Formats: sequence, C-alpha cells, structure tokens
Amino acid sequence: MRRAIISDIHGNLEALKSVLDDISSQNIDELYCLGDIIGYGPNPCECIDLIMDCDVCILGNHDQGAIFDPEGFSAGAEQAIFWTRKQLETADNSDGGNLKRWDFLLELDRNHRDGEMLYVHGSARNPLSEYVFPEDIYNVKKMERIFAVVQKYCFQGHTHVPGIFTEDNRFLSPQEVGFNFQLLDSKTLINVGSVGQPRDTDTRSCYVVVEDRMVEFRRVPYPLETTVEKVYAIPELNNFLGDRLREGR
Repeated sequence: MRRAIISDIHGNLEALKSVLDDISSQNIDELYCLGDIIGYGPNPCECIDLIMDCDVCILGNHDQGAIFDPEGFSAGAEQAIFWTRKQLETADNSDGGNLKRWDFLLELDRNHRDGEMLYVHGSARNPLSEYVFPEDIYNVKKMERIFAVVQKYCFQGHTHVPGIFTEDNRFLSPQEVGFNFQLLDSKTLINVGSVGQPRDTDTRSCYVVVEDRMVEFRRVPYPLETTVEKVYAIPELNNFLGDRLREGR
C-alpha cells in the first residue's frame, strides 16, 4: 500500500495541481490530506473541489475559520479567511457546488486513526491548532506530553516545515535523512510539510509518500509567480502572502 499525504494547500491551485500530477506518477493507492485546504491563497473553491476526491481529509484551523470565526489569527490571515468565506458563499451554485463545498468542510473530522498511525493537522494533543516547531525539541515537557498521547506514529502539518521528530528529542530535516526515513519501533512524529505555502526556505511544494514503514519526502516545483500575481490582484489578500511564496517562509 502506497499512501501520499499532503497538507496545508492554502488555496494555492498551481501548487496543488503540480503535486497531484506528481502523485499520479507515483503509483499511489491512497491520498490523505491533513487540512488547511483554504486560507491565504486565491483559489479556495477550486482547491476544495480537487481535495474532495481524497480518500481521507481532516480539518485544519483555516478550514474551521472559514466555517465559524477565526481564532488566534493574525490580521492578514483573518482578512484572508473572511475573503475566503465570501468566495465560498458567492461562487456559482448552478451545479450545487457551493453546498457541496460547505457540506464537505462541515463533515471533516479532527483526526484519523489507521492502526498504529494517527493523522492530525496540528498535534496529537491538540489536533486542530497546536504547533510543533523544530525548536520545540528543547521544550522537553511539551514534547513528552505530546508523545504521551501518540500510540506509535503521528503524521501532521500546520507549521509548513517538514521533518521528523524522534522520541529522544531530535528533529531531522528531510535533507538530513536523504529525503527517506525508515520508521522504527520508537514513537515518531512526521511533519509532511506544505503544498501551498512552504516555510523551510525551499519554495517547492512538499508532501510525503509512505509505503510500509518507509517515508519519502518529495519536493515539487510549481509556477509560483502565477499564484503570486493572483494574490497581488486581490485587495483583500495582503501582498505579503504572495511575497512569502518567493522566499519559502
């Protein structure tokens, strides 16, 4: 069984299409999405339509922010989510697309468990909104409490920074492991990175492929300037949301 796991698309249609094209060449059996389909980016409706075909999709904090009210968002992120909500409310509904998108978002679970593997957006302790950053390996108590609620392996997103967290408080970037990591018997957290807004200084989209216990990190280039120009053309989306795509931050 080969499973592709994506996360944090954030309305970036160009990135999502490029990643899906790459996935189609990888003999993938299942596709999982760890949330934040929307928010920040210029194509929320189109991205939801593509993600509806995933085998499993879970709720991200920006997805929830569009459904209800954003909590703990920066001013720019909040403005973007209100714009995103407006797109979902005013898109052409001649084919029932609006209702399908809302129903899809409303039915998303906060986590998914498959045997010894747990799938969340944020963390095992707080699936929706807790960040687990690489530097958190120095916050021993925080990591101990997160690992305490992990049965074996936890796949997550939210920070947009891919890598491996080990139970002995190490963080390994994809580069450090040669973009391939063999899961061992010890508990492990795997951040799959971001499709639509990478923040590890690499502008390419990131996702993982899992087969048995082997995790492969894949980087995919996409026409980011197309996305940047779309962001610039929308007054409600701060230009910074386009600028950061060029810097991978």
